[in-house]
Amino acid sequence: MRNFLPFVGAVAVAYLALCAWVFATQRSQIYFPTPPVSHRAAVTWIDSQGERIKVWSVPRDGSQALLYFGGNAEDVGANLAGFAAAFPSHSLFLVNYRGYGGSSGRPREDALIADALAVFDHVHAIHPEVTAMGRSLGSGVAVQLASARPVHGLVLVTPFDSMLNLAEEYFRWLPMRLLLRDRYDSQRHAQEISAPVLIVIAAEDEIVPTRRSRALAEAFRPGQVSVVVIDGAGHNSLDLAPDYLRAVAAFLRTHSPDPLT
Repeated sequence: MRNFLPFVGAVAVAYLALCAWVFATQRSQIYFPTPPVSHRAAVTWIDSQGERIKVWSVPRDGSQALLYFGGNAEDVGANLAGFAAAFPSHSLFLVNYRGYGGSSGRPREDALIADALAVFDHVHAIHPEVTAMGRSLGSGVAVQLASARPVHGLVLVTPFDSMLNLAEEYFRWLPMRLLLRDRYDSQRHAQEISAPVLIVIAAEDEIVPTRRSRALAEAFRPGQVSVVVIDGAGHNSLDLAPDYLRAVAAFLRTHSPDPLT
């Protein structure tokens, strides 16, 4: 017994050290900022809480705009050509998070939400019908934006119900409820949203289990959500599936003020 106690003590110390390391480094494991990259598009700069947020933009005439928030390691500008072709009636605004793609600052949940609100307010002053679209991490940003601003529609791609639930899927043996700071609790905010919602699920998603996406869909009001499952697509290969942008384009047309546009 005496020989066993030092072993238990060593395990306990190691476990606590691991918890401390996860707590201290968690944001570097959630956010993977992309470097500045040149794209053939206009740039809109938005001031937010003393930071400058770089937004790729494709301006067009009309009332409709699409505001896009990407994944945690995504160069959002890589979507410009595909979005421009798929959504010809919408002005496009693709947001580089703090620390991403030339935006200043460091990413964290409250900061990204504040920036999303600032970008929306800028865009909404020009285009009264703004659809928010978020992929993976960006779904958590888009949901909180939609809960606080009058979005025209909400598109969530490979989303999760909350970062806490997702973290507990990966780290079942750690007390993530005590450790996690950035929670992106979309499930909690879902009932605050009145806009129509499209959820796009990759059937072979290896990063966000499909049960987390379906749990989010169930958190909205009955009849509010359309769910599209893209067969054969993974979390990072969804762009290769033609049905992905087709589904989003169909949703945008359905909720257009003029269904023929």
